[in-house]
Amino acid sequence: MMRKQTNTLLSALAFAFASALVSVPSMLVATEAVAQEQKASEKKTRRVPTLRGKVYEQLARAQSAADDAGNVEEAIAILKEVEDKSSSMNAYEKAMMYNFFGFIYYNNEDYAKALESFAKVVEQQPIPEKFEMTTLFSLAQLNLMQGNYDETITYLERWESLNAGPIPVKNKVIKAQAYYQNKQYEQASTWISEAVADHEAEGMIPDEGWLILQRAIFYELKQPEKVKDVLIKMVKLFDEPKYWIQLAGMYGELGEERKQLAIMETAYQRGFVETSADIFNMAQLYYYHRVPYKGAKLMEQAMSEGVLEKNLRNLKFLGQSWSLAKEQDKAIPVMMQAAELSEDGELDAQLAQILLNEERFDDAIAAADRAVEKGELRNPGLVYLIKGMALYNKKQYALALNQLAEAEKHQKSRAMAQQWKQFVQGEKRQADAIAQELGAS
Repeated sequence: MMRKQTNTLLSALAFAFASALVSVPSMLVATEAVAQEQKASEKKTRRVPTLRGKVYEQLARAQSAADDAGNVEEAIAILKEVEDKSSSMNAYEKAMMYNFFGFIYYNNEDYAKALESFAKVVEQQPIPEKFEMTTLFSLAQLNLMQGNYDETITYLERWESLNAGPIPVKNKVIKAQAYYQNKQYEQASTWISEAVADHEAEGMIPDEGWLILQRAIFYELKQPEKVKDVLIKMVKLFDEPKYWIQLAGMYGELGEERKQLAIMETAYQRGFVETSADIFNMAQLYYYHRVPYKGAKLMEQAMSEGVLEKNLRNLKFLGQSWSLAKEQDKAIPVMMQAAELSEDGELDAQLAQILLNEERFDDAIAAADRAVEKGELRNPGLVYLIKGMALYNKKQYALALNQLAEAEKHQKSRAMAQQWKQFVQGEKRQADAIAQELGAS
């Protein structure tokens, strides 16, 4: 296990969700003079016993063993020798001893014992107020890192009870994080909003992690307008592709589809629409806003570049987009590819309809037959109706009437099938009469 330098080991505690790094001041006292200076600075608020040189020497030995020799076991053994004599030690000396224990355990990644040791530091009274506050703050961060969110809040509140001035922004962020992880979203919202507002009031840009946390909290509170506002801020401050895409999604959730499309088009022009999911979503927006040609071109290009897979969903939607754009020559081959991948006959039925409209009657009949063979149709009578109309156009009236009779059996297609049946019967009678007349002559 790599040895960390004790006097910097708490400088990189991170928030698990928000990635808002908050440095923790070192709690080690490098020399007795510094310790005494710290004590002296607190004389106005509390009287603190002296850290005697003999105790300090033993603590310094433990630190030397841990830092210089890298021997954690020896360092702990030295501290335990000191602890055995703790009955003769004053509160400040005990606090410093447990402080050393905590750092050494933390170095050794034994976080449970580190937390236990640091907690014992603040149990000793009286100790220098700044020392107590520093330890309380570190305890809050360590407990947050370990998932002890109630303890995090408790230690922060203890810190606040000793603090004479306003609550610092970093404390508010940690408290917001703890409440968020504890699913207490209202409290989390209050603290993170105060932190962001305080920072902005000083003319400073909020940390990106803070805004990520604020966005997540508003999302959990089902406050999409506030989520949108945070994302607008993130787009302006950080200009990250993911924030543009997320902002477009929020406009969609709010029912502001035109703004959603405008944001997505801007993101696309800037090269931010890159994933298959984003490309498909953008194509859907074009389809919804009745500009399917743009969506189809977008999908076609993405498929040619290998970004978008030529699977059933994508081919089906591409074919529908070309069809809505009245580009049937492009829609038909794509729909054929999609139909080949489909296990039911629904796409073959749609394809049969398009082919009928394009007067490709043989192809329409073939597609209708495949649809019937595959089955699982939402409107099976429609397929027989299409086939009957195609056969009628091929002047195969008897076969057409057979198909229309099948269509007549289904409620959804019955009325139209009966109309077409009457029409085809009339055409058949007229054709038969003409044929008879010609034959007689």
